[in-house]
Amino acid sequence: MEARITNYGATIVGLTTPDRSGHFADVVLGFDSIRGYTSRAYLRESPYFGAVIGRYANRINNGRFALNGDMISLNINNRPSHLHGGLRGFDKVVWEGKPSGNASLQRSYESKHGEEGYPGNLRVTVKYTLTDDALEIECNARTDQDTIVNLTNHSYFNFKGAGEGNVLEHEL
Repeated sequence: MEARITNYGATIVGLTTPDRSGHFADVVLGFDSIRGYTSRAYLRESPYFGAVIGRYANRINNGRFALNGDMISLNINNRPSHLHGGLRGFDKVVWEGKPSGNASLQRSYESKHGEEGYPGNLRVTVKYTLTDDALEIECNARTDQDTIVNLTNHSYFNFKGAGEGNVLEHEL
C-alpha cells in the first residue's frame, strides 16, 4: 500500500492498494496538484476530498450553539448553517507535518481562539499509519477552555480505482 497525504488540509490525496487479485489502484478520489483543491469550482462545490474536517464535522444549524449558558455564533458558509468548520475550516489550512515512526505520518494544526467563532485554542494532531492491510487514522485534540470539536476524514472511495466507473455496486 501507498498513502499520499499533503499538508494542505491534512488531505489524503491518494491511497494505492491491491484488490483481491493483486492489482493495484488508487482508491481515493482527489487531485494530482494543489490547484485542484484551491480552484474556484472546487471551493464553490466544497466536496472536501480527503481532508480533515473540523473544528466540527457536520452542520450547525443557524451557525449557533449553546455552551455553558452562552450562545456561540459561528461563521455561516452553507446557508443557513455552519458546515464542516466554516469558511476556513481545517480543510483549507496548512498543517505542520513530520514522520511519526515506521510507516506513520503526523499532521498538526493549532486553531486559535475565535477562529471561525469557536472558543478556545485547540491543538489538533492527526496520525496516519499504514499497516499491512489498512490506513489507520487517529485524531487527537486538546483545548485550553470548553469548546466543541468533532473531527473526521472526508475521503471518497472508488474501490475499482480512479476513473474506473461508479461506486453503485460496492459492498462493504
